[in-house]
Amino acid sequence: MAMQQVDRRGLLTGMVKEGYYFGLPLLFAGVAAWTLEWRIAAYLLLFLAAFVFSFFRNPERVIPAQPGAIVSPGDGRVVVVQDEDYDGKPGKRVSIFLAVWNVHVNRAPAAGRITRMEYRPGKFVAAMRASASAENEQNVFTLATDAGELVFKQIAGLIARRVVSWKKAGDVVARGERIGLVRFGSRVDLWVPREAEIVVRVGQNVKGGSSILANWPVQSVGVAADTRTGATDNNPVVVGKQS
Repeated sequence: MAMQQVDRRGLLTGMVKEGYYFGLPLLFAGVAAWTLEWRIAAYLLLFLAAFVFSFFRNPERVIPAQPGAIVSPGDGRVVVVQDEDYDGKPGKRVSIFLAVWNVHVNRAPAAGRITRMEYRPGKFVAAMRASASAENEQNVFTLATDAGELVFKQIAGLIARRVVSWKKAGDVVARGERIGLVRFGSRVDLWVPREAEIVVRVGQNVKGGSSILANWPVQSVGVAADTRTGATDNNPVVVGKQS
């Protein structure tokens, strides 16, 4: 069995910085309300603070090290597994719905170089709906790996109104590395070529960076990117805004 490694590249221990921005004002307001004996307001504010701190939690994950493993970009429940073409190439798509209680830090599904990152403005329909993958606001990453190119998306939902990327085109990432987050309920999609073997099913709960969604062994060394040196034959492309 392949050895596993723990991803320790978190922005802040236990929680991303957005948790402090949104949670601390609520916490301070709750303490003030308690001091003034406004009990109902205090309970509400402290509950909201606890929710925000939980939402922006940033746990360590054990990253599978087995060759060819494609890991989940996010925590949640698998809602779609289907054959789907992308840019005229036959492949398969896995979609994962992130509920508000799931961890919302997103991770790279494989090691490689981000050759293209595109921001697509769009709607904010419920992330559970099938149309969300195409219609909602999203960041689309094309990742060149040793096996070939795959695509993954951060997709906003009905409540989530901001997709945030911590990476840009040209960056080299490790499998399971943190790459961004979507605020307050969302969806992540993964597209792989048809050669990859999907190993999850609809209804299955997965964890970002540690759950394996597919196996895609390298057919020939250096097909798309040399992640050891960062060399690539593709020019990085950025389309749209970056958050």
